[in-house]
Amino acid sequence: MKQLDFWFDYSCPYAYLGSTQVEAMARRTGATLTFCPMLLGGVFKAVDTPQNMMDVLSPSKARHNLNDMLRWAEVFGVPLSMPEGHPFRTVEALRATLVTRCDPAVMHGFYRAYWIEGKRPSEPATMRAVLSAAGHDPDAVLARVQDSDVKDDLRRRTDEAIALGIFGAPTFIVDHRHLYWGQDRIDFVARALGGIVATGDVAAR
Repeated sequence: MKQLDFWFDYSCPYAYLGSTQVEAMARRTGATLTFCPMLLGGVFKAVDTPQNMMDVLSPSKARHNLNDMLRWAEVFGVPLSMPEGHPFRTVEALRATLVTRCDPAVMHGFYRAYWIEGKRPSEPATMRAVLSAAGHDPDAVLARVQDSDVKDDLRRRTDEAIALGIFGAPTFIVDHRHLYWGQDRIDFVARALGGIVATGDVAAR
């Protein structure tokens, strides 16, 4: 059985797009899927990448990137809206995700809050709403978000991502060896898992 690790942070729209496809791909290929939260800001710092890429792009390149992500949202058939004030702080939301043992419902809830509803994921009201909707006790989860072991876990995972050579999100790692970056490589990931590409010829759409 193949192993698929999905590395993500809520602040990346491309990681959001990848999150909408990765579970179905794992089911189709029979792969074991592990969700791997990381702090993208820590990865960017390690590889000397600007924390907000949109700030360093020319207006034409920024429009190009926005059109690209909107096109991918259309290809995947999912909503996406660039929220005013992006990027938002995500560290507390990532810690809450770890407390819930990376419950997929929590991950999807935070992505929905960020990239569909335009809400700040680490605000207490947003976290409470996401956790409650996913069936968790928000008081119990939020009580642990500031625990040292949870903080250390997120730092450790971010260091692991850097050691693996991860430089952005989303990153897919197959069988702990083969690294693929970006939702636009998802067909390569499917092939590496022994599956048939299900997204069709996205380049022609």
